[in-house]
Amino acid sequence: MRIRKKVKGTSERPRLNVFRSNNHIYCQLIDDRNGVTLAGASSKEVSDAGTKKDIAKRVGEIIAERALALSIDSSVFDRGGYLYHGRVKALAEGARSKGLQF
Repeated sequence: MRIRKKVKGTSERPRLNVFRSNNHIYCQLIDDRNGVTLAGASSKEVSDAGTKKDIAKRVGEIIAERALALSIDSSVFDRGGYLYHGRVKALAEGARSKGLQF
């Protein structure tokens, strides 16, 4: 609740939400005004072998490509209370490398 009252997404600038489990990482682009998920990506889609950070970076690249296909070039980064470190940071850097701005 603390995070949601500060971070809000719109259709022009959706919220990039990150969820991290022990084995996988998931992210979604969410329009909070309409209550709609615009796009999503997860580590289950990545077939690359490598470290969890490498896979998280690839997930960030995938979500950025999907956002740009929807003509969304900027978003609000919602790390979900996780520290901006490790897999969360790798996902953000992967999304930025493909042109998504926070």
